[in-house]
Amino acid sequence: MTKNLTLRNRVFIGIMLFGMFFGAGNLIFPVFMGQQAGKNVISAIIGFLVTGIGLPLLGVAAIGISCSEGVFDLAQKVSRPYAYVFTILLYLIIGPFFALPRLATTSYQIGIAPFVAKGQQSLALLIFSILFFGLTWWFCRKPTKIMTYVGKFLTPLFLIFLVIFLVVALVRPMGGFNHLAQGSYQVQPFVSGFTEGYNTMDALAALAFGITVVNAIRQLGVTDPKVIAKDTLASGVFSIILMGILYTLLTLLGTMSLGQFKPAANGGVILAQTAHYYFREMGSALLAAIVILACLKTAIGLITSFGETFTELFPKWAYGVVVLVASILPMIFANVGLTKMIAYSLPVLFFIYPLAIMLILAGILAPLLKVEQTWFYRLPIIFVVIPAILDGLQNAPKAWTQALFVQQLLHLRGSLPFSEVGLSWVIPGLIGLILGYLLGWHLQRRA
Repeated sequence: MTKNLTLRNRVFIGIMLFGMFFGAGNLIFPVFMGQQAGKNVISAIIGFLVTGIGLPLLGVAAIGISCSEGVFDLAQKVSRPYAYVFTILLYLIIGPFFALPRLATTSYQIGIAPFVAKGQQSLALLIFSILFFGLTWWFCRKPTKIMTYVGKFLTPLFLIFLVIFLVVALVRPMGGFNHLAQGSYQVQPFVSGFTEGYNTMDALAALAFGITVVNAIRQLGVTDPKVIAKDTLASGVFSIILMGILYTLLTLLGTMSLGQFKPAANGGVILAQTAHYYFREMGSALLAAIVILACLKTAIGLITSFGETFTELFPKWAYGVVVLVASILPMIFANVGLTKMIAYSLPVLFFIYPLAIMLILAGILAPLLKVEQTWFYRLPIIFVVIPAILDGLQNAPKAWTQALFVQQLLHLRGSLPFSEVGLSWVIPGLIGLILGYLLGWHLQRRA
């Protein structure tokens, strides 16, 4: 008899997945977008939700529908060498190089820095990052316990604090929504919200967390690949709905804050101002608890997924050694500075996101269309790789783009549709999917 997950276990896995998703960027980017969007906040929210929850849901669906065991298994449908390159790059981005250091830095700046004297900030950040990643490593030592740690304890505690914060803000709003929009949100609120959703890295995380969700379901006794796929998708839907609700409320909170405060430099400042407005001296402590819990549970999920994936890619590597290295590296990078990390991560995100989106779409459509899969996976990747590189260069620090040949490449990029909004890969990607389908259909007829 095929075993299925109980509703209770599905909820726990859904909460675990939500907990792994919802970290630092998921708190600070929506509230900042809310301030920037002003009266155009609804259009901005819709755009943000497309990438903020739509793409992660599709990512989880791609793992489930394709019956893949993780991102490497899915990417192998393009080719095995590509699967190694793409998987390693993805995990380095959402792991030690960018996302993990940002979790420690953001939680420090919002939760701890207000209590530390200016002259002691660097030393305090070093001590905090050591403690943060030391605790994360301790939780990650036993991947079989991640559902207990993240799904049953840390995430519910985080939700309790965050819901208290949001309910008070909604009951006593600081202002309305009739505020002037800033920057690109004045003319392109939907597209601006769409690209802002890149910063959460959740579409990448959806692919990365697939292996952890699949392993958690197996630990509960489910072995049938089709049942695992169904339970993975169900857990994804639960977590994404919860994320969408919180994103919307946080964005509206950011817009309403303009009734009391001027536009801030980042979302962390907005959260700090709002917490003090509603809770006075207790506000900093409440916000510290929310942010540190949010970042800690996501860090646990990322390092656990990193360890499980890399030990599958390289069987000779011990899981304990991998998670130790994955804890030490971001501890070092966290002390480089949040602004520098964001500046260097943007071009890499704009490069890898189109590749991830095409892989996700192919993973969903290939089983549904029942098409020969090899070229249906390959052609979209081939068609978007050049626009993805150009989008990455467009968002790179100026020091990277001063060379004449780079300027010529960026001029070439300008001739692609939607390049002005950072989506030059969309039309080439669609062409790749269509040609991949036609070629696959032709090969099936000849077989």
